Amino acid sequence: MLNTILHGTPTDRPPLLIAHGLYGSARNWGVIAKRLSDERQVIAVDMRNHGSSPWSDSHSYPDMAEDLAEVIAAHGGQMDVIGHSMGGKASMMLALLHPQAVRRLLVADIAPVSYTHSQIQFIEAMRQVDLEQVTRRSDAHAQLAKLGVEPALQSFFTQSLDIQGKRWLLNLDALANHMPDIMSFPQVEASWDGLALFLSGANSDYVLPEHRPQIRAKFPNARFAKISDAGHWLHAENPRAFEQTARAFFNA
Repeated sequence: MLNTILHGTPTDRPPLLIAHGLYGSARNWGVIAKRLSDERQVIAVDMRNHGSSPWSDSHSYPDMAEDLAEVIAAHGGQMDVIGHSMGGKASMMLALLHPQAVRRLLVADIAPVSYTHSQIQFIEAMRQVDLEQVTRRSDAHAQLAKLGVEPALQSFFTQSLDIQGKRWLLNLDALANHMPDIMSFPQVEASWDGLALFLSGANSDYVLPEHRPQIRAKFPNARFAKISDAGHWLHAENPRAFEQTARAFFNA
């Protein structure tokens, strides 16, 4: 089963599951998860091929949905769900394939569509880091900087670096092999009529007006909202607004 980080204890409210995006981890969501755990238990997962979760040659959205369904089944059978980017697509697939497992769904800055901007360049950059020369995180930052990776992403990527073990906590080979799958969204006939909030960053172009027909075809009760002063990493760029919006949506 996926590695999980639990925040808080079970309450009379449904637990909240958080599924991170590509190259992320459960730890990335620690601040928001901890704050939201004042009202309910929050369970952040490392997605497959990330963090401390098992590695697999497969990295498809149906498989990721099954991973999430297994975690939900182990914690009572139904949860509210937040999914960001890749985790958002996995969460949408979860709702489509396991409709009873999801009470409410918050999809953070992604749509159920195919994207053309591959993230393969970051795998290439991480592969070029000479881990033998890394004794502290700043060493990896410096190498990534020389490879043209911007400072915010240097910090983000190196959260998935095992410095003592001289290895990435990311299955770079599997992620590279499945980049076309990660960028796309599978064709499924199902739709999910639960409450879904598609929350995007005001400065992001990942969820566009022309995506709404495809979103509503799968999620007829979709709502849409934007967070100001935030791009694709809306939960990191404006965490207080993200937290407040999530809290209001799940508690309404």
